[in-house]
Parts: sequence; structure tokens; C-alpha cells
Amino acid sequence: MASLQGPEDDVFELLKQDVNPKAKEERERAVNERLQAQYEKAQKRLAEVIDSNSTLPVTVSSVKVLGASRTRKGFLERIFRPLLNTNQDGPYTLAEALREAQIAANKLQRFDLGNAEGSAYGNLLWRNILGGAETLNLNASLGTRTRSAYSIGFETPILSNPDFRWEIGGIASSTQKSWASHEEVLKGVGTKLRWSNGGHNHELGFSNTWRQVTGLAGNASPTVRYSAGDSFKSSITHTYINERRDYPLLPSRGYFIKSVSEIAGWGPLKGDVAFWKSEVESQAALPIPIPGIKGASGISLTTGFRAGLLYPLALLGESSPQLSRINDRFQLGGPTDVRGFRLAGLGPRDGSDALGGDVYAAGSVNLLFPFPRVGADKPLRLQAFVNGGRLLALKKLGEKADNQAVQKSVHSTIAELGNGLPSLAAGVGIVYAHPVARFELNFSLPLVLRKGEEGRKGLSFGVGINFL
Repeated sequence: MASLQGPEDDVFELLKQDVNPKAKEERERAVNERLQAQYEKAQKRLAEVIDSNSTLPVTVSSVKVLGASRTRKGFLERIFRPLLNTNQDGPYTLAEALREAQIAANKLQRFDLGNAEGSAYGNLLWRNILGGAETLNLNASLGTRTRSAYSIGFETPILSNPDFRWEIGGIASSTQKSWASHEEVLKGVGTKLRWSNGGHNHELGFSNTWRQVTGLAGNASPTVRYSAGDSFKSSITHTYINERRDYPLLPSRGYFIKSVSEIAGWGPLKGDVAFWKSEVESQAALPIPIPGIKGASGISLTTGFRAGLLYPLALLGESSPQLSRINDRFQLGGPTDVRGFRLAGLGPRDGSDALGGDVYAAGSVNLLFPFPRVGADKPLRLQAFVNGGRLLALKKLGEKADNQAVQKSVHSTIAELGNGLPSLAAGVGIVYAHPVARFELNFSLPLVLRKGEEGRKGLSFGVGINFL
């Protein structure tokens, strides 16, 4: 009797092989490559089937929307009722049915359902608990995106100096990363030393963090599935901030500089991830006077720039630098980031999943005007903006790359940032600077969009304390 063996059986046989521990990494890589090849082959086969049967009649009898348990049934019915055959004059062809389904899906996507439906936050601050200006800070938050986040921190001044402080604390959080079809769970402890000198603020920290990529969605890409599991990061971080803006949430003059550097898993640092990660950010604001108007006109020009690099390192005792993980890479795009793009809408992707990148650069130019009949002294502005950026993964870097290969890949990837136009968007909007946070309601139009990236044409709403 003859037997048939498909590609799935090949993967099964590969996983059954009794290999020694040293071959584990090679086995996992081979399995992932095989699954990726099967996935691409299945996509190609599906496209061929659709193309060859595009004129055949089909019937759409029902539509099921997943992940919308909090959304009213009547609301969804108004969106998808026109798609059903019972509401059409004649039968669909397969091509027509797919086109109408895409129109309905796009309409639903424009409502941004399920990503930010609500959250609750609580804070407890206990001051001077030991009589030396110490503070104990406890925070807890629950939400639909950040499912839970808890932190505790004890801070005390050193030598009675308010500009020299030490903190020790811990965190535990669970965050839904919908743009990459997974949930990230964190638990960690750390300590920080902070000091200031003439407006120059420094923070030196050490932390140990257990991370878990879990809760994969049913349609998670092969790359995200391969990234699932646990990792442990032991790192030292330094942050420098020089704040010279007159009003950080709505500056009209001055500048801001920030740098964050982190080294993980290198030398005596433990853990199973190793990298050097550096990020810089700057902003400048310039008031624009109007002839004939005394005092501040309320019109200002602001520019912003951000850039980052994640450089792979080798763990102690190993020769090959580690490739970056999805929970360490940079993400780019969103209403407080590069406007005109969806959250994590720029950079490498596998299907619908944003994979993040190792190198990025982004910038913006904003022109702000006083709101009509409100006055320049109020924290309300109209704005026009152009912003853009690029997010890239390191090029031509295999699992067994050495230090020289990593260095060459980093140089070529940085050079690629200037190859062609960045992804660009422009728009107009309303800005309100509340004492706690800045609120923006913008209409954006993507101008340059690379293949696979997700732009956002239309209205978007952003809340935060740090905008590009």
C-alpha cells in the first residue's frame, strides 16, 4: 500500500528527531524556515484558487465578527447587512463578494473598536514615611489594552540633597500588543539613582526583568509564533534629559534633549538576551512674531527628531551575537508618534503583524496658531504638520553571524535610512494642553507609504505627554 507524505509530515518528522542539546537552536531554525515556506506556499495557492474562480457565483449567508463581544449586535448588523445575499438583487461572483467584504471590514476598522475601550487607574503616595523626605509610591491600572499594571517604588534623598535620590522598586504588567497578535507579561525588580545639576538630569538604573510573549491570536504570523515564550533581561540603563522649553506640553520657545542607553546581557550581566540599545530625542520651538501685534502672537514653529539603534551583542561565553527579539525592538507610528500611520504601522511586517525594527529615524515640523476668538494666552491651538520616518531591521544577518557581520549589517542598515523618501504624512488638527496631558485631534493624509505599511487617512485622537 502506498502512502502519501505532505510538508506537514516533514515538519513532524523533523521535530521527532532525537538531537543533542547543541543542535537545538539549528533544529528550531529549520522548523521555523519550513513553516514559513509552507505558509507562503499556502498563501500563493489560495491566491491562485481565488483568481481561477473569481467569476463563479457564491452566496454570503452569514457574517461572524470575532473579538467584538462588547459591541452592540445592532451596530454591527448595520455595517454587514448589505453584504448578505438576501439583501442583494442577484448573486455575487467570488471577486464581487471579496470586494464587498473588504469594504465592510475597512468600514469597521475605521471605528478603531476594541483597542482602547477603557481603563482604570489608582495611585497611593505616602510621603516622609521615615522622617527623611522618603516616599512610597504604589500604582495600579486595569484596562483593555494594558490588562493590568502594578508598580511599587521606595525613594529617598541621599545626604539630605533633593537633587540626589535613590529608588528601589518592582513592576508587574500584562499588555495586549494587538499590532503583533500577542500579549506581553512582565515581572521585574530594579533600582535607580537620580541626580540633577543645573537643568541636566541623569538617571542610572539596574533591573532584572522576566518577560513572556504569550496569548497569541489565532491569526498570529509564523514570526510572532517563533518569538513566543520566556526570556530574562538583566540590564543597566542611563537616561539624560535637558529640558529648556517654556511649557513642555505646548512649547513656544526653547529646546529639549533626551537620550536613553541600555546594555543587557553583556559581561557580568546575566539573562538570556544581550544587546546595546540607544535612543535620542530632541525638540525645538521658535515663536513667530507678527508685525503690528504687541506681545506674543501665539504662533510658533516646533520641530522634533527621534532616532534609535539596537546593536546585537553576545552573551558571556558565546561567540555569536544574539538576534533581537520582538519585545526589545523599536515600534514606530501612531497618533502620538508619526501621525498619519496606525499604531506600529511603519517598519517590517509578517502578514498583519508589526515585527518592529533595529534602526529608526523620525522627524516632524509643526506650525501652531491660536484658536480663533480664544486668545494666545489659552492652551488651545490649531496646528498644521508634516511628519515621517523609517524603521528597518538589520540586513543580511543570519543566526550564526559574528561580530564583523553584525558591524557590517548595522552600517548598511543605517545607510539604507537615507535611501529614498521616508514614509510621510501631513495634516491639520486641534491641540489642547491640559496640565496633566496633551490632547490632539488631527486629520491626517499619508503622502508616502511603503509596501506593507499601514497608513491612516482621516481623523485620529491622541493623548500623551510626549509627542513627536
